[in-house]
Amino acid sequence: MLKQASTNKVRLLDLLMITIGCGIYALGFVKINIANRLAEGGVTGISLIIYHLFHVDPSISTFCINIPLIVIGYRLLGRRALIYTVYGTIWLSVWIWIWQRVPFTLDIQHDLFISGVLAGLIGGFGSGIVYRFDGTTGGSDVVARMFERHRGVPMGRSLLICDAIVLTASLSYIDIRKMMYTLLASYVFSKVVNFTQAGSYPAQGFIIISTQTEEISNQIMWQLERGVTLLKSEGAYSHQPGQAVYCVVASEEVVTLKRLINDIDPHAFITTFDIASVEGEGFTYDLPNQSH
Repeated sequence: MLKQASTNKVRLLDLLMITIGCGIYALGFVKINIANRLAEGGVTGISLIIYHLFHVDPSISTFCINIPLIVIGYRLLGRRALIYTVYGTIWLSVWIWIWQRVPFTLDIQHDLFISGVLAGLIGGFGSGIVYRFDGTTGGSDVVARMFERHRGVPMGRSLLICDAIVLTASLSYIDIRKMMYTLLASYVFSKVVNFTQAGSYPAQGFIIISTQTEEISNQIMWQLERGVTLLKSEGAYSHQPGQAVYCVVASEEVVTLKRLINDIDPHAFITTFDIASVEGEGFTYDLPNQSH
């Protein structure tokens, strides 16, 4: 009961950050996408199609299109998700309305490459803030959030798929050249969303299989001051028991770690993989001071 109450609690900080995130996203949408005639994915992309074909204000069409999706979001995501989605949708529409009436422009001389990169960076950063605080701005965000919670699919990937569908329809008012720059914006957007949402510290995971696991683990702890986990292993062919070393290091320590392993055991089998998010000692808080 305590866990359920906690997950249903609406926090003021969440609402504040959702408001800020919506404002940042809407800034890029109005001052870059609309100003440079770039398309957009999701519901805002649909609102752009309506805007260019029927001259309907995107702040109005965005809100109206979101209404049925909000109903779906309520049934699948629950009470707090409904509150956060309605809140985010309203503020997105409000910010779009405001930015259209604020008399300033971003002077990028209509350079489409810069426009595409900036649209992805600003939009992805704003949306990532919204997602990080458990909010959505409605539309495809609701669909992406459902896939994330129930299927484990990163939101950036789901949004990229939704964007592709809407962007295809956007060819009704833009040419192929601008579509390519819009796709660049969508790609940058998906990467920035995942990074901002996770708040990730750049890191790499290692699994090391060697006959010198004790020495390797000791040197990792001593030289890099990183925690190490020893995993029991068994060779599938020989059925000989052994150990594997698992550790996570910062990206700038990867070369040092590989050299360390090679010095101890040149024949070690090393598997390296990206870490989407890492929390704990040495990453989200400092390493302990050690006297050598």
